[in-house]
Amino acid sequence: MIKAILVFNNHGKPRFIRFYQHLPEDTQQQIIRETFHLVSKRDDNVCNFLEGGSLIGGSDYKLIYRHYATLYFVFCVDSSESELGILDLIQVFVETLDKCFENVCELDLIFNVDKVHYILHEMVMGGMVLETNMNEVIAQVEAQNKLEKSESGFSAAPARAVSAVKSMNLPELPRNINIGDLNIKVPTSLPLSM
Repeated sequence: MIKAILVFNNHGKPRFIRFYQHLPEDTQQQIIRETFHLVSKRDDNVCNFLEGGSLIGGSDYKLIYRHYATLYFVFCVDSSESELGILDLIQVFVETLDKCFENVCELDLIFNVDKVHYILHEMVMGGMVLETNMNEVIAQVEAQNKLEKSESGFSAAPARAVSAVKSMNLPELPRNINIGDLNIKVPTSLPLSM
């Protein structure tokens, strides 16, 4: 099971954090610092997994990571997870981010954290891997983007309607409305201003 997903830059600044178990804020910060210290001091020609630090759970947990340009992607997992499977998951996660953001960079993670969370939730939920097919994840992200665009028109409609009514310059409210064969009598007790 995945316990945490941490993304930080070469200087140890966290850029994306997701813990799948409740931990106090100060413990999370200590884990981030300890994880960065453990991962950043490793040479590039060694394997990409190691035992977790003392705060994470020691030898019962593993840190599996990949270093891309200025970012470290670190998955903290228990002993039931396959190291190679998690390395592949990290690769799929990064490639999906790269497709969604067109050459993903550190700033994309900072300014689009909600989209990054959505992409991750399509792949991992509650610490369990759901989807590893990048095309499926991208299809779900595109469907979500279409939904957000269609809803943006609906969310602005009430404000536009109120604005249009307020800008109407009616000296007085009409008392009778005639539409074809339909006659509507408007009561006189309606307020004239909004």
